[in-house]
Amino acid sequence: MAKQGLTPKNVLDEIAQGQFRPVYVLMGDESYYIDLISSTLIDSLLDETQKDFDLSVIYGRDVTIKEVIMLARQYPMLAKKRVVCLREAQDCSDYENLAIYVRQPNPHTVLIINYKHGTLDKRKKYWSDIERNALVLESRKLYENELPGWIQGYIKEKGLSIDTKSSTLLADFIGNDLSRIMGEIEKLCVTLPTGSKTITPEQIEYNIGISKEYNDYELLNAIVRKDILKANRIAGYYAKSPKNNPLVKTIATMAFFFSNLMYYHYLTDKSQGTVSSELGIPYGIVREYEQASKHYNGLKTMQIIRLLRTFDAMCKGVGAKSTDSDLLKELLFRIMH
Repeated sequence: MAKQGLTPKNVLDEIAQGQFRPVYVLMGDESYYIDLISSTLIDSLLDETQKDFDLSVIYGRDVTIKEVIMLARQYPMLAKKRVVCLREAQDCSDYENLAIYVRQPNPHTVLIINYKHGTLDKRKKYWSDIERNALVLESRKLYENELPGWIQGYIKEKGLSIDTKSSTLLADFIGNDLSRIMGEIEKLCVTLPTGSKTITPEQIEYNIGISKEYNDYELLNAIVRKDILKANRIAGYYAKSPKNNPLVKTIATMAFFFSNLMYYHYLTDKSQGTVSSELGIPYGIVREYEQASKHYNGLKTMQIIRLLRTFDAMCKGVGAKSTDSDLLKELLFRIMH
């Protein structure tokens, strides 16, 4: 989310077209885009020689905003633009000085503010000036249900493809750490067989170590279809390696699905397009909800949600006397019977 509807892609497209703003305030909990935009700006404005003379990278713990502004008011020596990048800007507090600067910034400087793990205080007087006069981008963490679509879109931009199962497998295993996801995707792209343009579950298993048969995606698939044998086989596999398959994460995956299934039951229009839009899920996963609704009606779904809350507390140590593997087996029995 960003000022005037700007997205990270909008900002990167502007930079690619040679359009630069005098002040960038990049803030939020998703550091990937903050770092990407900052490095892209620096590399687009300065070559390696110019960086020695016209780039200042400072850290919030070492300076005040007033001192950063003094650097920003200086003129470039070799390049057309001087670049000042304040990292860990959340360690600074005197943002009233930035509000004064953005009203009349130095046109020969690009000032980049990297404010991670939160945002500037939008209740302060300085906020309206900063929002009005600087490019403000709020980089938020993607929700778990957004990750498979993001992965598919990113891979498509690279001229490759990945199916819904594979993108969900990656998202489920890695979580919403975009930097780590990007690293794993790059690894997969490099190891693609010559002539292949599709990332498959087999390739993910071989190169990343995620089992294409024993994972939360396949466990949920077994629950959806009431395949008791398959579900217990996966639970047995998890029992052999509990550290790599934490129960709390498995329960979170189930809770997300069954919460969505409850919503699905109340939809009057259950066409694939509507379900995809309303639940915020990839189009290809809609059939999982169609299948689940045949086995789990609204009442049973509500009971499962309550059950998952109870077992979530138990796996975190609240009143539990069993191992995680025993808890999972009991949970599966109570869900599917």
